[in-house]
Amino acid sequence: MKIAQIAPLAESVPPSLYGGTERVVSYLTEELVRLGHEVTLFASGDSQTAARLVACVPRALRLDPGAGDPLPHHLLMLERVRRRAAEFDVLHFHTEHLHLPLFRAMTQRAVTTLHGRLDTPALPGLYREFPQMPLVSISESQRRALAGANWVGTVHHGLSPDVCPFNPAPRGDYLAFLGRVSPEKGLERAIAIARRSGHRLRIAAKVDRADEAYWRARIAPLIDGTFISYIGELSEAEKPAFLGNAVALLFPINWPEPFGLAMIEAMSCGTPVIAWPNGSVPEVVEDGVTGLVVDSVEQAAEAVAQAQQLDRQRVRQRFEERFSAARMARDYLAVYRRLKAGAEVAA
Repeated sequence: MKIAQIAPLAESVPPSLYGGTERVVSYLTEELVRLGHEVTLFASGDSQTAARLVACVPRALRLDPGAGDPLPHHLLMLERVRRRAAEFDVLHFHTEHLHLPLFRAMTQRAVTTLHGRLDTPALPGLYREFPQMPLVSISESQRRALAGANWVGTVHHGLSPDVCPFNPAPRGDYLAFLGRVSPEKGLERAIAIARRSGHRLRIAAKVDRADEAYWRARIAPLIDGTFISYIGELSEAEKPAFLGNAVALLFPINWPEPFGLAMIEAMSCGTPVIAWPNGSVPEVVEDGVTGLVVDSVEQAAEAVAQAQQLDRQRVRQRFEERFSAARMARDYLAVYRRLKAGAEVAA
């Protein structure tokens, strides 16, 4: 198949540091190429891919101080896609809803994966205006806020088994926190869990500009550099050692997380996850197998000892069975073929 993958421009594909959506687009694109499909990736010029790259900006917008407002860059990218749309069997958008007006006449070839939260007041009205646009959710939980939208599938994220290799014998006696420093990610809970359980906490996280005040007021005063340490954003190459040597990944979210890539990155290493049952967590973490699902700091602290007794080989096995890039690509190909079959019937 001739497939166009259209990525956000905030980060490269894959991102050099933080960037969940762009990382998933990379895993999917490379797996589709490996399977023999003709893939074109619309992304920033510093992206790395085996697909044909259409550079829509020279570099990731977040890392380009001269980029300015991201909207014009994305609109220019979408216009380039529109002009070339006839070249592709499938146009796969990862740009949330920005492209909807331009591609509403191409619903039998254009599919959109929604990567963000959907429980905001404006979105139901928006998707009522575009009721025929085929949408893919990244968890069953995510789609509940837009139950009446045109959902054509749910595809859980996946990654290559080589990205975060299995570590059967972790060397660090610490808990890991990976993600963003923001109230909804539950970092204050993670710090409380570490203190209550007596295990060190290492924090690998991005601080967005919008969360700098929260970081300074609520988190930075709790960092002592020894028991609670902050190591900043990690590159993909640094994640295996960080996650693989941890006792457990703490995922104490207090919002409806659409997926949570960090959970399967940890599982790939064999590292269990201790998480709150919000958003996609019950779909991703198998309680007592790949981690523990809890609903209080006290339960989470007690779960640390339980996590250490879980079979890391089994954690890795379940990752391979449920969250590989190969499985993700197969699921998306099934969506693409259904769209193509519908287009042929309509013709």
